[in-house]
Amino acid sequence: MENDQMISPTDIITGIVFIDGELAMLTLTADGELRWTEYGLRQQLSMKKDVLGFVVQGKRIRVKVVVEKEAGICCGQFDGDFVRKDFVFEPLIDQNGWCFKLRQYLDSLGRPKKLLVLVNPFGGKKLAREIFVKEVKPLFEDADVQLEIQETKYQLHAKEIVKSMDVSKYDGIVCVSGDGVLVEVLNGLLERADWRTALKLPIGMVPAGTGNGMIKSLLDTVGLRCCANSATISIIRGHKRFVDVATISQGNTKFFSVLMLAWGLIADIDIESEKFRWMGSARIDFYALQRIICLRQYNGRILFLPAPGFESYGQPASCSLYKEPPVSDKELGYQGPETKFEDLEWREIKGPFVTVWLHNVPWGAENTLTAPAAKFSDGFLDLIVLKNCPKLVLLSLMRQTSSGTHVESPYITYLKVKAFVLEPGGLVDEPEKEGIIDSDGEVLARGKRTYNCDQKALMSYDKLQVTVDQGFHCFTTNEECKAYEKSTRHYYDCHVI
Repeated sequence: MENDQMISPTDIITGIVFIDGELAMLTLTADGELRWTEYGLRQQLSMKKDVLGFVVQGKRIRVKVVVEKEAGICCGQFDGDFVRKDFVFEPLIDQNGWCFKLRQYLDSLGRPKKLLVLVNPFGGKKLAREIFVKEVKPLFEDADVQLEIQETKYQLHAKEIVKSMDVSKYDGIVCVSGDGVLVEVLNGLLERADWRTALKLPIGMVPAGTGNGMIKSLLDTVGLRCCANSATISIIRGHKRFVDVATISQGNTKFFSVLMLAWGLIADIDIESEKFRWMGSARIDFYALQRIICLRQYNGRILFLPAPGFESYGQPASCSLYKEPPVSDKELGYQGPETKFEDLEWREIKGPFVTVWLHNVPWGAENTLTAPAAKFSDGFLDLIVLKNCPKLVLLSLMRQTSSGTHVESPYITYLKVKAFVLEPGGLVDEPEKEGIIDSDGEVLARGKRTYNCDQKALMSYDKLQVTVDQGFHCFTTNEECKAYEKSTRHYYDCHVI
């Protein structure tokens, strides 16, 4: 036996076992490694990274494992970064001891035990139910995670569910959907009277919609593909990442955003392309071409409080943010960050504008790297402004959003802001016709003579303000998340998986 297989005082348990009919010395180390020698080769599995769970089958213990897939291997319709394998061993003695130590170590990792799963069967290509059954549920079962499953039946259903749920029953919420259900869940939790307690409940994302910008942003930062396989394993592992949350206000009305706010071309494409939803994600590219050919420009003004290093953008301006009358959190839920920005040096940019895009995370959708410099918890939002631009150049810029190189264009103004005010106006050529304000794929406001302008919106097509609060969570596969959590512990103790 090799020296590194000898019993160490730091080992949790060591014993002789059968593996593939051969005797071997198996060790579970204190740092969570299962180690053994097979056919003369040293083997090991990480309890933290590789092991989902285990079951007892007679005298054998079957350990359920995920391993990184070799490059070029494809497993059919649903692809991913990991494949499932089993490691089976038979202890000669003390099977109960092995089971106890394996369970004890897995429990020490703080992984979720019970999750509320919200499946949106109507989003994207309507594959959420199939993705959940074939890709997501088997992995949760292998990890012995209990699931309570609810399908959303209509818009804002997810928000209704989380506003009335008993948060003490679960270790997290999982949205098998696009970004829309995530936003509903976040707003529902923040509107609860017990929002401080509710926000300790993490939210997880499994991509099954049209955009999937949040989960793409989370997985891409750690080199994983945006797919159900990788997202589910990330949730099972229980790692969390902080994410800033923006509060969009207009008078007493509030909307909480984790992705973006758009006005002009981008909002028009996002919302007006709904008429082509049957095309799936292709509807965006199809309608974008139409909108560029018949390009619109909007009058208006934006004001912003620049992040350090961006003070030279725009022109000096004065700004007064709306202040809420004093009221208890218990009555109205989370009220957004305490803003004390009035006496700081605001800047402004006047229109006309082709588009104004405010982003919280790098990816707006799976194929759109909107804000390549965006960070998850820096306390700033990334502002992208496009004014006048030739149509052929604009068409090229839209293609460049897949790589994020559009922000290098001299036609693009790209900066970071701490607070933002939008004063939207009408079309340059038709002042009586106004636009759409879009946040996280939802219509905040519809101006006069816009698409579906007869439908009620949350806000009016008028001045609104955006402030950002730092330190909300998301699940991710980042192995450095625990150190990251400690470094930001002083921020709000709220989570988004």
